[in-house]
Amino acid sequence: MIQEGELEFDFDAARSFERFDEQGVPIPVGMKLVDFVVEEANRIFLIEVKDPSDREAQEAARREFGQSMHGDELINGKLVPKARDSYAFLHLMERDRHPFIFVVVLGLERLSNEKALLLSFKDRLIKRIRHEAKEPWKKAYIADCVVVTPDTWKAAFPRYGLARRKSGATS
Repeated sequence: MIQEGELEFDFDAARSFERFDEQGVPIPVGMKLVDFVVEEANRIFLIEVKDPSDREAQEAARREFGQSMHGDELINGKLVPKARDSYAFLHLMERDRHPFIFVVVLGLERLSNEKALLLSFKDRLIKRIRHEAKEPWKKAYIADCVVVTPDTWKAAFPRYGLARRKSGATS
């Protein structure tokens, strides 16, 4: 089990997994890395967790996060740089043997119109990953994106567990 905030993941069925943005581990200045890298036999997941439903988050921050999903700041300013930098790091370390899938876990509960919002968000995210500059990147370094909530995680990743840890519990 590996935890990010209140969300606890079970990647034991993977070939390998690691916390990628571990505090205290030196990384190149200016790089932003995803939370986890999970390797399977034929693909690598770059997993970023954004959890405004965490009990520690303030109500205003939750509202602001929900609004940011409709704009560009979350995608352009936070998610795309993490995908690009994580890929660049793994590429330079010669750890890019398989296609990369960028996975964003949005810890949102009670999301209205969830399916349509997640699909639209995913489409905008992959479009931006592939075209950040005047021209699109020549190399599609991210094969695809998956955007899920804790409720939709199991359908997308049946081999891996995800649970929200309750106060005082060790689920």
